[in-house]
Formats: sequence, C-alpha cells, structure tokens
Amino acid sequence: MNKKTYNKELTEFMKAHNLGLGSMTAGERAQISATYKRRFGKLRNTWFWTLIYPVRMCYRAWLRFLAGLRERKPNAKFFVKRRAYQFSKAYIKSLFPSEERRKEQENTVFEKDITFSILAPLYNTPEQFLKDMIGSVQAQTYGKWELCLADGSDEEHDYVGKLCEKYAADDPRIKYKKLEKNLGISENTNECIRMATGQYIALFDHDDVLIPTALYHNMRAIEKTDADFLYTDEATFLDEDIYNIITYHFKPNYAIDNLRANNYICHFSVFKRSLLDQVGLFDHAYDGSQDHDMILRLTHAAKKVVHIPRLLYLWRAHKNSVSQDINSKTYAIDAGKRAVLASLERDGLSATVESSPAFATIYKFNYKIKGEPKISVIIPNKDSLQLLANCVDSVLTLSTYKNYEILIVENNSTTPEIEEYYKLIETVDNVRVLRYPDGFNYSKINNFAVKEATGDYLLFLNNDIEIITANWMEELLMYAQRDDVACCGAKLYYGNRAIQHCGVITGAGPDRIAIHSFAGESPDEVGYMGRLYYAQNVSAVTAAMMLVKKEKFEEVGGFDEQLAVAYNDVDLCLKLLKQGYLNVVNPFAEAYHYESISRGYEEKRGNQDRFRAEVAYMQDKWKKVLAKPDPYYNPNMSQDKPWKFGVDAE
Repeated sequence: MNKKTYNKELTEFMKAHNLGLGSMTAGERAQISATYKRRFGKLRNTWFWTLIYPVRMCYRAWLRFLAGLRERKPNAKFFVKRRAYQFSKAYIKSLFPSEERRKEQENTVFEKDITFSILAPLYNTPEQFLKDMIGSVQAQTYGKWELCLADGSDEEHDYVGKLCEKYAADDPRIKYKKLEKNLGISENTNECIRMATGQYIALFDHDDVLIPTALYHNMRAIEKTDADFLYTDEATFLDEDIYNIITYHFKPNYAIDNLRANNYICHFSVFKRSLLDQVGLFDHAYDGSQDHDMILRLTHAAKKVVHIPRLLYLWRAHKNSVSQDINSKTYAIDAGKRAVLASLERDGLSATVESSPAFATIYKFNYKIKGEPKISVIIPNKDSLQLLANCVDSVLTLSTYKNYEILIVENNSTTPEIEEYYKLIETVDNVRVLRYPDGFNYSKINNFAVKEATGDYLLFLNNDIEIITANWMEELLMYAQRDDVACCGAKLYYGNRAIQHCGVITGAGPDRIAIHSFAGESPDEVGYMGRLYYAQNVSAVTAAMMLVKKEKFEEVGGFDEQLAVAYNDVDLCLKLLKQGYLNVVNPFAEAYHYESISRGYEEKRGNQDRFRAEVAYMQDKWKKVLAKPDPYYNPNMSQDKPWKFGVDAE
C-alpha cells in the first residue's frame, strides 16, 4: 500500500472507531509547518523584520504593561531591574580581590616562568575606555605581563598616542607603537604580535576591562594542566558602568560544534605563542570575525584546551561595538561564515552555512549526507492507538527522507482496536510490527528491536511523538553520520508548544543525575546565548527522538537492561561519550512530544520502588561523572533551574 492510500484508509479507520483523526492530513501539516517556518525562520533575516523592530518592542512592552496591571504590579519591571542591578554590582565587586587576597596572589611563586603578552590593537579609542583598559592590566595580581599596543588611530585622535606614551614611560611592561596608517583589525593585531616576547599570548579589546585576577587564574590553570589554549567566562556591561551587566556569559568546556556555530569562546582567550607557528597570524580576509577564525585555527592545533569557569573579562557594549549591535559591523557576518567553512574543510567535512533565524552571526550548517543510508525507526507501543497512529502518520506523510523502515514493537496490548491498526499499518511497504511478549522494559524492548533492524542507523522514537519539520531525518543524520558523533537528538515541544527538550544536562535535577535543557521555555525564546538556535554538543539527548549509528550503538552494548524505565538514554549517551564520541542536539529537527506536563518525573514511572532503584544504580555506576559539572553546562549556573544565574535562579 502506498502512503496516499494508507492515509485515506487510516482516516476511515479512525472514524469507524470514533477516535477522531488524531493527526492532521499531510496537506494540513505541511501548511502549518510552512507557516511556522515563515514566522520563526526566514522572516527574521529580512529587512522588514529589522525595520519593524521598534514596533515589535513597543508591542511587547505594552503586553508586559497590561500583564503588570492584571497582577496589580505596575512597577514590577522597575523593581526587577533595580534588584538585578544590585545583584550585578554585588557580584562584580566580589570578583575583585580583597587586599589580603591580592597580596597572597602577588606573592605566589609558580614553578613555570611565564610572561603573558597581552595584545590590544588601538583605533580611535575613547580616552576613558583606554584608561580603563590599561588600568585593568596594571591592576593584575600576576605581574609577569607585557601590554602590546599597536595604534592605528587617525590624527583627530592623537590623544591616544600621547596617553599611551605616558603610560609606557611610567611602566616598562607597556609597549607602544604608532602605526603609519590603520591597517585593519587583523593587521593591527599582527603588529602587536610582532612586538610580543611572552610565551603566552592573550587577546584583549581596546575598550574592555580585565578582572584583576585574570592572569593569575590563567597561570594556575597552566601550571595544573599544561594547557596550550585557555579561555574564561565573561560578562557584557553597558557604556561606562561595569556594574550595569546586560549579559553574563557562562560557557561550556571546549565544544567544537558550539564553536563552529557561535564564537562562544571569544574573551578571554590565552594561548601558547608556539601555536602561532603552526596556524599563522591573523588573516585580514576575516576582519570582523578575525577572532572567530583565529580561535577555530588555534583550538584545532592545540593539544590541551582548558576552560576556566570564572568570570574574568568584562566586555564593554557601546554604540559602535559588535557586542551592542552586530549591524554596526555587517561585514563580520560574511567573514564569520567563511571562517567556519574553512574550519569544516580542515576536518574534511562538507557543508553549506547560513545565518540562523535568530542571530546573523550564529550559524546553521547543512552537512552533505553521504549516500542514502537506511534508517530503522523503532517505536515501542502498548495500546495507545491514538498516539501511535498520530506518530506513524506524521512520519509517513511528512518525512522527506525516503530510505527508512518503521519497526513498531508491540508490548502486551489488550485492546482489539490496536490489533486492527497493526493489520492496516503492516500493509505499508516499509512498516513491520514486532512482538515483544515479556513485561515492560524499555531497554530490553529496544535492544530486541535493534536485532531485527536492517538499517545502518537506529532512530529511537516514542509513540507520543508527532513530527513538525519535514526534513527531520536529514537534520539528525547529517550529524550522526560524522565519525566523531554518536547520538543526535532534537528540539521537542509539549502539546502546548512549550519546549520539552533540547538536550540533557547531567549531574543536575532533583536526583543530580540529569534534567532536560530548556524544559518549559516558550517556543519564542532563543535560549541562553542563542542556544535554541544552533546545533551543539551536549552530554546526552532523550531517546524520545534519538538517532545513532547501529555499529556505535552495538559498540557500547546498547541500552543497559538494568534500567527498565529511567535514565537508560542518559546511560547510553554517557557510555558513548566515554568512548570518545560527541553527542549533538540539533534544534532544527523539531517534533511534538505529548508527554504530560502536569505529572511529575517519578509519577510517570508508576513503580516508585523500581524508579528509586534505577536512580541508585545510575548514581553508583556514574558516580565520578555525575560528581563533576556537566562539561557542556557551567558550574556557575543553577543545577535546579537550568540556564538561570543569580537573581534569575531565585
């Protein structure tokens, strides 16, 4: 039976059993999907979307005002802002060492004798910004540094040179060179490099500020790990008030997919001078995204990349800075695309790159799929006719990828309707119904199905999933086909459109095992630092929709059958991480997951004793892993309220 005939007969079948259609027709679903993409996709990259920005902001402000009136809190927004500012001020102040702590750090003797060459290319730098920048270097508690200033300022800003010469005369660690002309950001930085004599290079923007302990903590990390590339957390402040924090950027450990999609490393980057001998100097062809290009090259060559999870850099946002408005430097967008394409080529990968729907300088990749490998879609089921028919129908009618089979694993259903449905669905060429007669054990059921699967890839799918994006299989496969990637997951929504899953954070949640990332967030949200709009590395993904190459699945022994219900997907992902693979969540593969929002995590297990036993089993099996922060999260963030920090976490 072809899919068109099946869809017609399914409709009649559902009507006959008075169950309702359950799912939309292919045409209706395609229309809604197209509408969704128009709203959240290409529209955001148009000049019209930019033009109506003030209107959109006013509309949102009006809605917030009305909401405040309904709650009888018309001044709530003001108090929230004031409270956030007070928190920011207290937090930033806490980053500055006390006099006692300063003396302790200044008197610390390290085994390695390292000088940091801090590069700061100058161009028409506002006087106060320049003083703040130089002063923050002179305030460092680690004193072995040199500040290399290459000045491309024009004649109207000659105060820059006069001020720098005065600083250099008073402090021999400050090196200043006036350039004959402005050579652009990359070449100006290269001039700084030529002035540098230190073993480690540090990149520093001319209008930003270092926390006084920045070099000290980098030195400690180098002593401990012998890292040849290091980076820290950072915050963005507005104009001249370092306490007016508009963004805290707490970063993950090194994650190549995150870095290609978004230069999350950025500040404060420190690396061995010897790495430059391998990768070369800054390339002016990437001006505007020169740091992204350089960081991609350096981390590719580095033997040890270390993230210091401390906020040690303050990035100033003002009217001419990229941190405030990327449109002030639009050429950075194209330069960034070329930089990430060059990174892919170095790793032998082929893809096209485009700006994500949310941010021009966050990128979406379309990897070239090798051949047309077969995918086995495995769907466990017990009764649940409405859900199963909805799920299978969405796969059959929407999927644009053609080479797949559907394996429905029947597990002790009791209703006659489901057996009638099985007879109908098995008439579709690429659908089979397998029988698993034993008691429910998710791991055993799926391992059983894998033995019957004929595909090169395994796509585990819950029966309460409904596909949204037609190219969902391609979006998952383009990552799962990479040699360095194991599991690839999707962005899932509850029935009310709130986000249900976009990756899993380990060591978090009530049991300190795992919690879904961004669960409960609005579908309009872009996520912390844009994370809901680019494919990224994660510790785990849910098996409600998970694609993995069959041979990699079998390499680690499949699902652990001691975990009948809870955390079997997390366990599988951790086993694959241990083997050296990456796991990826791709938010451009989207589906509904009709999991109940009202029921608690434990309540869904039914058997409380079994659930507690599985929690204890996971905690014992992965004790060392779960005791450490999730490498793709950040220890400064809340372990109970993902992606929240400080005031937001309360």
